[in-house]
Amino acid sequence: YAPSWGESALVLCVDVGFSMSNSGPGQEPPFEQAKKVIQKFVKRQVFAENKDELGLVLFGSDATKNNLAKDGQYQNIYVHRNLMIPDFGLLEEIQNDIHPGGQQGDWLDALVVCMDLLQNETLGKKYDRLNIAVLTDLDSPVSPDQLDIITGNLKRAGITLQFFLPFPMDTDEAGGGDVGGSGPPHGGKGLSREQQQGLDLVKQVMMSLDEEDGLDEVQTFSDAIEKLSVFKHVEKRPMAWPCTLTIGSCLTIKIVGYKAVCEERPRKSWSVVDAQTHQKEDVKRDVVYCVDDDEETEVPKDDTIQGFRYGSDIVPFSKVDQEQMKYKTDGKSFAVLGFAKQSLVVHHFMGNQILKVFAPKDDEHAGVALSALIRALDELKMVAVVRYVYARNGNPQVGAAFPCIKEKYECLMYVQLPFMEDLRQYTFPSLENNKKYTPSENQLSVVDSLIDSMMLVEENEDGEKKDLFKVNHIPNPQYQRLFQCLHHRALNPSAPLPPVEPWLITALQRPQAVAARCRAPLENMKKLFPLKEVVKKKELKTSKELFGKGDVYRTAVWKQGCLQNSCLEKGRSTEQLFRKGKVYRTVVWKQGGLQNNCLETGRSTEQLFGNREVYRTAVWKQGGLQNSCLETGRSTEQLFRKGKVYRTAVWKQGGLQNSYLETGRSTEQLFGNREVYRTAVWLQGELGFKS
Repeated sequence: YAPSWGESALVLCVDVGFSMSNSGPGQEPPFEQAKKVIQKFVKRQVFAENKDELGLVLFGSDATKNNLAKDGQYQNIYVHRNLMIPDFGLLEEIQNDIHPGGQQGDWLDALVVCMDLLQNETLGKKYDRLNIAVLTDLDSPVSPDQLDIITGNLKRAGITLQFFLPFPMDTDEAGGGDVGGSGPPHGGKGLSREQQQGLDLVKQVMMSLDEEDGLDEVQTFSDAIEKLSVFKHVEKRPMAWPCTLTIGSCLTIKIVGYKAVCEERPRKSWSVVDAQTHQKEDVKRDVVYCVDDDEETEVPKDDTIQGFRYGSDIVPFSKVDQEQMKYKTDGKSFAVLGFAKQSLVVHHFMGNQILKVFAPKDDEHAGVALSALIRALDELKMVAVVRYVYARNGNPQVGAAFPCIKEKYECLMYVQLPFMEDLRQYTFPSLENNKKYTPSENQLSVVDSLIDSMMLVEENEDGEKKDLFKVNHIPNPQYQRLFQCLHHRALNPSAPLPPVEPWLITALQRPQAVAARCRAPLENMKKLFPLKEVVKKKELKTSKELFGKGDVYRTAVWKQGCLQNSCLEKGRSTEQLFRKGKVYRTVVWKQGGLQNNCLETGRSTEQLFGNREVYRTAVWKQGGLQNSCLETGRSTEQLFRKGKVYRTAVWKQGGLQNSYLETGRSTEQLFGNREVYRTAVWLQGELGFKS
């Protein structure tokens, strides 16, 4: 399969006539199904970030808007959007502006309008593919007089055609058919005369466009919804890596490498934007380097260099040193160092890619030489051990090139091998000679039975193997969930995010056949391997449970009926403990009867002390102690004028004084960063300060 990497133009032609709103009891109307199809398709196109252009035409609408609407022809056909790259605006219009109409529209007339739109909008431009997708229930009268002309124009213009219907192609007039959960049209009455006529016309058109595979382009709404539920990954043009395979100094073969497996990542990452305008340009970030002194002197960026922490020291490394340290190579390399048996090469998957190596298409000699090497390796069950360098100054790798021979192509499959530092060696004690852990025959038997019942590959009567869990068909749930939430938030700014879609949860669960088979062995496992619940002696309560909801509280430890905070015992700051901006809450110490009024009243330090840069000290009433700062009504800034804001007032009761006021040192000098204050420790009724 060779994908087309050029741009394509597609017109969605959607029936919104009144018959699309008809449905049986408990069934979803065809209009809602068709709307889901176009929503999911447009979502895929938006997140795929390709350059394909999309148009939207409605027929059966109350209004008429198209270039061919003259002399009463092509009525009730509305060109909702001309060709352009799909965006969230189109998704919003589909969700809010497209509603069922009250008229009937001729889907053949709508097809002509779509052809006219494509030809006019693509004139003078180059597109690799032109396509029209018609979504209808075919329950409206059509005029087939111009059918041959329409089909001929589609062929000449190179326009491909797809149909999406609420029922499958093999639905007959009498009984309807399986509609993927929606039932036969009109509540089980089978196809109407118009639908049967329309279905015959669809078959005629599609067979005339492609006799072999034309009918494959006719699908049901339910099938399309299921297939379109998976968000489409960003299509990337495969980048060829031309190089030369060398064996010794004399033998060279021109090769081209392509990444076979590479981790997929979203093209655009998260950005910081203004909360009001949602524009990235309105937010600027400046990085400033300062000396750790009282003036916080700014250091120019040119006066800084990188440093590597080595133990407790930092080794400076300039840009010149970093450039000289880089590994120097002569350029790209794919040099065979030797050969080894495949059985000796453990399949360690290192790095983030697997490379498929081919011969260039236009080089016959290289193709013959590489094919001989591949077939020789396959016949001898050998691999080539290769030195691989992607580009000049790139770090070298050592890998194994396995022969890969398929029906349509053959190549070398390069897999990176680990270096000595990459390997992890683990040694575990043997279970064989330990009688305590020796399983019984019944236990071994039930484990074997469980493994057999959970095999994901099974054989049918003809001996053909069937994979029940195709990992390469499972989309990355992280990206599927990301795109689902981004789409929802873009269209619903204030609504809560939706739950994970059921199909994604189902895709990650074990297959139903396996789940049914392993039920009995699992019950036997429970009986032969009983588990006993170990109950904890005493549950520990957290400070959040003690103090209620609100900010982030660290866990407090209850010891012998009194509250002790282990974090404060370790000397960590309140900023490390609580991390709520510049507002720090105080822990309650009940040992010795001391309590903080701040927590008793439920007020924060900011509420108690006012301006966040001027902190007043709480009043401790236990033992009659009062803060002279609050007694005099003066702030800490008024008391201690040096610098900005300094913390502790003088305790005069009982002759206690703060040692750092006696020495004249500020809290900034004592504690470092001016925004990080250490917490005083009150111990058993005795005032003591630990810096």
